[in-house]
Amino acid sequence: MDSLIKIYLRLLQETDEKTFRYLYQNIDWTERCVAIIGAKGVGKTTMLLQHIKTTFENKDEALYASLDNVWFANHTIFELADEFYMNGGTHLFLDEIHHYPNWTTEIKNIYDSFPKLKIVFTGSSLLQIYKSTTDLSRRVVYETLEGLSFREFLKFENVGDFPSYSLQDIVENHQNIAFKITENIKIMPLFKKYLKNGYYLFYKQGVKKYDYKLQEAINNVIDVDIPALENIEFASRHKIKRLLAILSELVPYTPKITDLGNAIDSNRNNTVKYLSLLANAKLLNLISHKGKTIGDLTKPDKVLLNNTNLAYMFGDTANIGSARETFFVNQVSAVSDIFLAKQGDFLAGKYTFEVGGKTKTYDQIKDIPNSFVVTDDIEIGHKNKIPLWLFGMLY
Repeated sequence: MDSLIKIYLRLLQETDEKTFRYLYQNIDWTERCVAIIGAKGVGKTTMLLQHIKTTFENKDEALYASLDNVWFANHTIFELADEFYMNGGTHLFLDEIHHYPNWTTEIKNIYDSFPKLKIVFTGSSLLQIYKSTTDLSRRVVYETLEGLSFREFLKFENVGDFPSYSLQDIVENHQNIAFKITENIKIMPLFKKYLKNGYYLFYKQGVKKYDYKLQEAINNVIDVDIPALENIEFASRHKIKRLLAILSELVPYTPKITDLGNAIDSNRNNTVKYLSLLANAKLLNLISHKGKTIGDLTKPDKVLLNNTNLAYMFGDTANIGSARETFFVNQVSAVSDIFLAKQGDFLAGKYTFEVGGKTKTYDQIKDIPNSFVVTDDIEIGHKNKIPLWLFGMLY
């Protein structure tokens, strides 16, 4: 355990607590057991360490440990909790919980055996599919951490600390909001920078290493995270990577499962399952029409990459039409369910949106109530034409 404490104190010392992610203030840290799930690279580890550093005057009351540490090859989480609790510990923070086999059983046992011990753990976004399949789900408060919004990117870049706005705020008052934000800054160059390398928190470590770190994160998700939660063999992992590479050149894409299956030498059920896994891992967004039953073996109506940084990583220049839709779906889906629209592009709540460039007209959706054109390459909108970048201020 001494080795874990040594690592914990070193990481704590090196943690910058100047800027916090949006979710930090929304978490009730007094709950007995909290799970923070999200994609790799969005800042889950940093959030834990920031909370410890700013909350605990006596750092011995808390302990951070990553479950991919070799210490856990010969020790259990329960052993760690037992020794930590006997020595006066009160708050246990466990990172990358999905790396540990049978973690649900041990967390449940710790929860039941140490009523005064508070636990916070992080895990892959893939864990969302397990929320309702274990007794643990009734004991845990789940929180989801998305990647950086454009609003947060502006904050991390020290451009400005702007408030977040609801979807209704943006739709009904977009012009005034845009005027306030763009009063003293040129928003479009910042927006283009964000689209290319601003979604994952590790962009702060330098743009030159960004593509490498993003590729490393993708490989880790497919080679480590997915096999930790699914019975996936090596050959299947290769097919998943092949599928992601193929889709990166096709999106936005209306799936032809037979063609995709043939391309990766897979049957229909496995191909649809791989799509679902990539979506749960926050590498794809799968969109369908409202009312359609969504499941692991249900073909989606449209496939997009999860965020625009992925598009730029797979190619020097992302398809601009695809990038617009990818950004819009990525940001809006963090706060609302989003569907394909029968007329127009997307449906979110009671609103219908048509996404395009600055020359996009309103003709296609003019007869639909609560319909709006979302337009790239403009700073400020007019009437029912809303700037695309403004949807990055939702969280």
